[in-house]
Amino acid sequence: MKRETWGLPSVGVLIMRIFRLVSGTAAALALVSGLAVAEPAAARDRLSPGAAVALGALGGLAVGAAVGAAVAQPQPPVVYRAPPPPPPVYVEERREPVYYERPIRERVYVEQCTTERYREWVPGWGWEHRSRRVCH
Repeated sequence: MKRETWGLPSVGVLIMRIFRLVSGTAAALALVSGLAVAEPAAARDRLSPGAAVALGALGGLAVGAAVGAAVAQPQPPVVYRAPPPPPPVYVEERREPVYYERPIRERVYVEQCTTERYREWVPGWGWEHRSRRVCH
C-alpha cells in the first residue's frame, strides 16, 4: 500500500538535503578559516601564498572526492533467478471399473408460512396493530 505524503519529500530525501547543507557549510567554513589563518609562505617553501592556498584547496578536493567515492559505492545489480522446475509427476491409470449407487431421494417437506395481521386492545393505550408468522 502506498503511503500518502501530501506532496512532501520522503525522509531519505530530507536527510540527504540536510547532509548536503551541513557538509557544504562545513567546507565553506574550513576554506574561510584556512584563508584567514594563513601566513605568508617562508622562503624555504619556494611557493607564494597563492600557490600554497591553491595546493591546499586541490588537496582538500582530492581527499573529499576519495571519501565521497568510498561512501557512495553503487549497489550490486539485482539478478532474478527463476526457481527450479518442479519434479515430474507420474500418474497411474486404474484399469478396474468403478461402480456407484444411485442416491436415494428423500422426501422434502416445504413449510408454507404466512404473516397474519390483527388488532389488539391495549388497556390505557388503545388499539394496537400487530403481526405474527403462522407456518403450516
